[in-house]
Amino acid sequence: MIRSFRELMIRDDLRRWIALLVVCFAQLMIILDSTIVNVALPAIQRDLGFRAADLTWVVNAYGISYGGFVLLAGRVGDLVGRKRVFLAGVALFTLASAICGSAQAAPLLVGARFVQGLGAALSAGVILAIITTGFPAQRERAQAMSVFAFTIAGGGSLGLLAGGFLTQAASWHWDFFINLPIGLATFVAGWVLIESNEGPGLRRGVDVAGSILATAAPMLAIYAIVTADAEGWTSAYAIASAAASLVLLSGFLWLQARLRNPILPLRILGIRTLMGASAARGLVATGIFSTFFLGALYLQQVRGYSAMQTGLAFLPFTLGLAAMSLGITVRLVGRFGPRRVLLAGLLCITSALLILASVGPDTAYFPRLFATYGLFGLGAGMTMMPLTLIAMAEVPPADAGLAAGITNVSMQVPAAFGLAVLGTVAADHSRSLLAAGVQAAGAMTGGYQLAFTIAAALVAGAVVVVLTALRIPAVARPAHAPAGEDQLELPDAA
Repeated sequence: MIRSFRELMIRDDLRRWIALLVVCFAQLMIILDSTIVNVALPAIQRDLGFRAADLTWVVNAYGISYGGFVLLAGRVGDLVGRKRVFLAGVALFTLASAICGSAQAAPLLVGARFVQGLGAALSAGVILAIITTGFPAQRERAQAMSVFAFTIAGGGSLGLLAGGFLTQAASWHWDFFINLPIGLATFVAGWVLIESNEGPGLRRGVDVAGSILATAAPMLAIYAIVTADAEGWTSAYAIASAAASLVLLSGFLWLQARLRNPILPLRILGIRTLMGASAARGLVATGIFSTFFLGALYLQQVRGYSAMQTGLAFLPFTLGLAAMSLGITVRLVGRFGPRRVLLAGLLCITSALLILASVGPDTAYFPRLFATYGLFGLGAGMTMMPLTLIAMAEVPPADAGLAAGITNVSMQVPAAFGLAVLGTVAADHSRSLLAAGVQAAGAMTGGYQLAFTIAAALVAGAVVVVLTALRIPAVARPAHAPAGEDQLELPDAA
């Protein structure tokens, strides 16, 4: 009997870790689709006739829908079962990917990307909760979070590599068709391996109206920014859209304060580690995803790189990220604490963005850009896992789904908003330089330089948030930890 019990425990433990790989694979597919189209943007623009300013919608329609509905997904997962919501999201994501790949018109592609983002929200909204509840022990949770953080950070750069290969080897349509076999395999594996949890049911209520308002408000704000690029910052379209966005945001906050079961209970705003880490995460995400978007355009439009060359140019980022995420960051956090490691990562990202802000049309890729992207990857690898651990440190198990949704919102919505702002600023500045007589390559580079400078300032803002607002509770303090450093209970260097 003892032997049978031991075999059962080993089998269940193995199932947990395989299930972790399944949900991380789904997260990889979701994050990958946030960036896979970046390399293909020039080809999509040519084929479907996008204006330069409107091109950001190919990325932002996905990000806004993802960020707007992920809170609802987390809440529904807590109520009806996280496995059900996860599988529904994978199915919807896969179907929308087929529509994206078949699109022959700009509006259809943008609409399908919005639906694809909804499917991503349903899956991603419960993944972190599945991991948190599946690995309650601090040591195992830290290891699982390290795998999860690597998936998030690495998915963006992997998307650039995959996008470059598929766009050049076949066409941009295959950037979406590749999701079909992956989505089907993930659905089947998730159905078999993920443990079901029974929630109290929908009788406690689901705040659908709040989710719609949370999606519509940033969408209108981004529309105002994109409109400003074409019509002017003081145009009636831009002002009306910005005003409507503020009204919807006010309506969302009013609704959350009055509903019995809101999508964003205001009490959760009192969890200091969750809110502080989410604020820092939003600033970092803006810097990272704007770098992918603007960096891909710089390499192709200014340097004349092919789609494949552009994807390979970001390879140092992927390698640097992998080097830190596959164990090194866990050891550093165990020795120095998550806050110190996080600050080091943020400083690396800020430095890399400042270097990118100084590159010119003829800057050699090696060693300058090569080293810069490597530094960028090292910084991302030291940033994402500590932020995730800190965000979930004080969250009660009953709110794990909601907290997971907040961490996703804090990454997707600010990144979409920041991308719209930086894309518009870059285009505006490039036109001003052209009007002043600067050659096309120099004018485009000048626009990107300004955008990278602003992105560096935003990530520097995350450093300020961590230093001033993010104090980590002293759950445990290892004997070898430096004095005065608040620490979470994390694995040692083993």
